[in-house]
Amino acid sequence: MQANREITALFTLIDDPDEEVYSTVSEKIVAYGKSIIPNLEHLWETTLNDSIQERIEMIIHRLHFTDQTNELIEWRDSAYQDLLLGALIVSKFLDPEVNSTPVLQEIEKIRKNVWLELNNFLTPLEQANVLSSILYHYYHLKGVELSYDNAEDFSIQKVLLAKKGNERSNAIVYQVLCELLDINAKIINIPKLSIIAFFHSDYDPTTQIGHPQEFIHFYIDSTNGQAFSHKDIEGYFKKIGQEPKAAYFKPSSHKKIIQQLLLETAKCFALPINDYKQKELVYLSSLLDE
Repeated sequence: MQANREITALFTLIDDPDEEVYSTVSEKIVAYGKSIIPNLEHLWETTLNDSIQERIEMIIHRLHFTDQTNELIEWRDSAYQDLLLGALIVSKFLDPEVNSTPVLQEIEKIRKNVWLELNNFLTPLEQANVLSSILYHYYHLKGVELSYDNAEDFSIQKVLLAKKGNERSNAIVYQVLCELLDINAKIINIPKLSIIAFFHSDYDPTTQIGHPQEFIHFYIDSTNGQAFSHKDIEGYFKKIGQEPKAAYFKPSSHKKIIQQLLLETAKCFALPINDYKQKELVYLSSLLDE
């Protein structure tokens, strides 16, 4: 009862014109955690004042952001940073109501369809052809141009349900499926490209000595599943006028992939009205510094 009285008292002060008072009030409300969101939503529905509604919306956003920050830290500190779960945390920033169950079901449906077509006698290129054929032709996943006009193109949930995404999100879907199917294919760090390298089955970047490119069979374009040869990649480096450094061919860690996804998503919020969201995404990315 005491808590309810305190919440009621805090809610009456949300409209206080003194910014210092409002700041103190909002901090105390946020301290209650996510469980207070239904109360805030009810208050928003019964409030006619636009400025008060905006303050309520901001408090709700802060509550969600605090929860997402804690979730990302827990993911970062876990023994194995599951790539799909990391991508879902980014999706939750864009839509706090994201339900992970349909996403996991879609991934499992695709995995099962690919698994049924695989066998131990297929070459890596044949494996890639099976996966790309099912993902891009049977499942109809489309690749859209990398743009910062639509943040949803970076959301793994929206990509799987709408069946279209940019090179970043599609590459994550592709790698997640490869990991579930025990295919040694990883996103690599080639500048201005998001492609997947099919490595030798026994390649381990933590123990193998030598240039990583020596252990790559070929590459896959994440937007459409098209295969690239070493010659194609050499031509690309000549075109952009850069040396093909060894670091570009090393598999990206899960933390690095999610960090890049956060930074790319942040670019979608360049307008002054969304500046706070951009800063929050950059902050989240900093939590994954290696």
